[in-house]
Amino acid sequence: MKTIPLILVLLLPVTTFAQRLKPTVLFDFRNDHVSSQPKISAATQREVLSKVFRRYLSDANKCKANFEGGEDYLAAARRAGQIVPQIAEVATGSFTAAGQNETAYVIFVNECNASHADNFGSKRVAVFSGVKLLADVDVDFRGSIALKTDLDFDGINELLMISGDMAQGEFVEMAALLSLQNGRMRVIQDFGTVVDDSCATAMPGSTTKAAVLTVMNAAPGQMPRIKADKYVAGCTKVKRWRPFKGEM
Repeated sequence: MKTIPLILVLLLPVTTFAQRLKPTVLFDFRNDHVSSQPKISAATQREVLSKVFRRYLSDANKCKANFEGGEDYLAAARRAGQIVPQIAEVATGSFTAAGQNETAYVIFVNECNASHADNFGSKRVAVFSGVKLLADVDVDFRGSIALKTDLDFDGINELLMISGDMAQGEFVEMAALLSLQNGRMRVIQDFGTVVDDSCATAMPGSTTKAAVLTVMNAAPGQMPRIKADKYVAGCTKVKRWRPFKGEM
């Protein structure tokens, strides 16, 4: 009687392990993905921002019009408190260590008068456990979380984060898989450009290009390889995607 549960227990990990080895789609950038503004109370907003920034403004109208930041304008604006930060996205999980109940806040720093050339300001991720700040990292203008995952099954979540830019009607999006383990940011894999959409330019030959990220050889205890397959489609309402090998 006692051997039946034991056999079941022994078989379950093997089955799960085999399932995890199959290639699976991590993220399909051919599909529209829109992030929604989180509902955050004014009290939480103040609590988070006051832990991350020593000085900041709550109103962009209070920015100094003649502020001179020098060569590194964004860093100078942050030091001077010439920023109007806002929480753009929130995710919960275990980001710095396994088994933790943590909250990751994506923060648009909104340095005063930051231009398009400055990506309209830097982006940060701050991780909290309750009211304790565990991590505060610059994420290199990546301002949106596309996916929270745990690809090596170690109990610590990774973040697939994206950054985007529109110039002269062409929309470009970049993506990278990030780790915040131990409160430090590490780029696990940088996928570069994952979307290049020139349809808004209405120029002849305009296309939409997008990548599909697929997890290969996933296994507990090791970070898998992620393959980026590229697709292209014309500027029609119903997209007819086809693979291609060129540059995005």
